[in-house]
Amino acid sequence: MKSTRIVNANIVTEESVLSSGTIVFAEGRIVSISEAGQSDASAVFDGETVDAAGGWVLPGFVDVHVHGGFGGDFMDASAESIDTITRFHAGHGTTSMLATTLTGPKEQLDAVLAVVSAYRSKEMPYAQVVGVHLEGPFINLKWKGAQNPAYIIPPRKDWIEEWNAAYPGMIKQLSLAPETEGAIELIAWLRANGINAAAAHTDATYDQALAAVDAGLNQAVHTFNAMTGLHHRAPGTVGAVLSDDRITAEIIADCIHVHPACMRILTKVKTGHNLVMITDAMSAAGLEDGEYDLGGLGVNVKGGVAMLKEGNSLAGSTLTTIQGLRNLVQRVGLSVPEASELASGNPARLLGIFDRTGSLAVGKQADILIVSAEELQLERAWAIGKEQEVFRA
Repeated sequence: MKSTRIVNANIVTEESVLSSGTIVFAEGRIVSISEAGQSDASAVFDGETVDAAGGWVLPGFVDVHVHGGFGGDFMDASAESIDTITRFHAGHGTTSMLATTLTGPKEQLDAVLAVVSAYRSKEMPYAQVVGVHLEGPFINLKWKGAQNPAYIIPPRKDWIEEWNAAYPGMIKQLSLAPETEGAIELIAWLRANGINAAAAHTDATYDQALAAVDAGLNQAVHTFNAMTGLHHRAPGTVGAVLSDDRITAEIIADCIHVHPACMRILTKVKTGHNLVMITDAMSAAGLEDGEYDLGGLGVNVKGGVAMLKEGNSLAGSTLTTIQGLRNLVQRVGLSVPEASELASGNPARLLGIFDRTGSLAVGKQADILIVSAEELQLERAWAIGKEQEVFRA
């Protein structure tokens, strides 16, 4: 793998933005970072030099909640679909992700876990699958959203124990309704075993949500969506998310699932590395409008908005991470470094992989993006030093 030097860049590091900076990476790792006028380890250099032309250099995005893209769905339980999904999203800036499931029969979830485990055992050419996010099937039927009601069941701790024993460390997140019978016990077990426990598709009251947090719940899935809302006399799950710093909030940054004003409120209260941008992308991401399937349910996509054919529920999104970053900057009002933290640093911290990715620092993986200064278009992308094909949208 050849060495690469990016020059004339606004480099977003953990501490600051280096103007007219230079970053060098080789063998999949960052070798040096320097700003204008400083010497660096690349004084003698015979690799490729890339002129960022005053653009931003950001850490690769980390997506903890993504179901598919470009026709592939993780529920397909095939290496071919995983290739399709990781290639597509890498081309939009994602360098690490969780393979996210849907509510389905145990046999199908068994198959997904087996295939993802086998896929991770080999060199991954595109975005890295760092683990699995199980969304459901332990959710509340009342708030099913686009989850298939035929397979919603109460929490089964024995299933999670079985999967964790078969694939140690692979399950990174379980999203469930914390008010359901047996959920508190399962949440405590999850946290004791290093798995993030997230509130999802839930009818929990404020008090029930806080009781779950006391037991170990540390995350909220697609905040504001499929959960009890905020009322001044009944704060609900949303009130718990907004008021309790122990909860890390996911936000779908498509400005469809959540109004930009509500996203802005969330950024003002979740300031302790406890807010993460997600796509919640489904298989239709990157494809034309039309009819699709999500977990056995029919979906119509029109104008990029995915809706169930039956009912009035949004059905995931067609969002990409680079578009999410643009939305956070252009419509929510964050700075590029602030948006980068939501898209990269915070999710990496949440997953416990910040020691190797999620920021630009010497010795970390060369998960690196060049983004244009004004339009915030993705120009080039590398995942562990391997250049990815960039898809413009």
